[in-house]
Amino acid sequence: MKELLKNLKNKKVFLAALVLLLGVFGYILQSHLETVRRGVTGATYPGTSPESTLPDIKTGEATGLQAPASPTSETEPASGIHNAEKATDSFPAADESSTVAAGQLSNAKHGWGLKRNTSHQQPEMPASISAMLGKYGSYWIGRPDEKVVYLTFDNGYENGYTSKILDALKANEVKAAFFVTGHYLDTQPDLVKRMVDEGHIVGNHTDTHPSLPDISDEQIVKELQAVERNFEKVTGQKGMKYLRPPKGEYSERTLAVTRELGYHNIFWSLALVDWVPMPGGPQEAYRSVMDNLHNGALILLHTVSKDDAEAMDRILKDIKAQGYSFKTLDDLVKK
Repeated sequence: MKELLKNLKNKKVFLAALVLLLGVFGYILQSHLETVRRGVTGATYPGTSPESTLPDIKTGEATGLQAPASPTSETEPASGIHNAEKATDSFPAADESSTVAAGQLSNAKHGWGLKRNTSHQQPEMPASISAMLGKYGSYWIGRPDEKVVYLTFDNGYENGYTSKILDALKANEVKAAFFVTGHYLDTQPDLVKRMVDEGHIVGNHTDTHPSLPDISDEQIVKELQAVERNFEKVTGQKGMKYLRPPKGEYSERTLAVTRELGYHNIFWSLALVDWVPMPGGPQEAYRSVMDNLHNGALILLHTVSKDDAEAMDRILKDIKAQGYSFKTLDDLVKK
């Protein structure tokens, strides 16, 4: 009888160990498959390790740049260059847990991400994502055979550097696009008017900077129309047609809803972690842009960055010196 009990006990221990081993193996296999699915390789940038998480550029978007007393402050990407692209350095990946049907369209939340390289080639993008973006008139990059750059800025709040950036753009005869929130329009009407007067595009960055997949169709309409009304009040101009989705987060539903409202969602192929001071200052801002230029680059910067502002004149001049020309979002959409 004792021998029988001993054998049973040994079998239980063996089975428990076997179950544990299978669980560990399953977890490792699942993690590996998820990494392959996303195409995430963890690019290394100055001041970051391959495993570091890039802030969401989430437009601004990473979690660090809070505007004092600003309800629409943005958090943005991160490290000289990245995180900015996660919000930017990994492929956009669907948040399966948030999958909700909106009519016949999926509301699975995607965060913007890219697979970068160090050879000045265009970042990689899964064909399925490219197809979805194209279906709803969204853009993240220009043509691979044209040495053209598209420069854009996000304006969640003012930090004292937008005027200097506008000065550099004017001196170098470069036109850009500025994506503004409701808060920015409320607090900086003169700067918005200057953008328009100097020939820049002003795009919609929503009223209160919510993640669009998290709100209803009706709320999306309210977010965008609030900015449209304020923009018309400030500038006298009607209509806005370019949207930068807050945090770079989107779903097929939000792409469809915003396209129905006449918007092109504008993402990016190059961004910096510039919503916080860079360890290397203006030189890091400069190098982060120049080292990652590529044909059709759609650049996202943040006007809250002192480093960007101080490096801007040099960036603009040296981009041109490398043979690139600057074009606008209107040029991109016409293609």
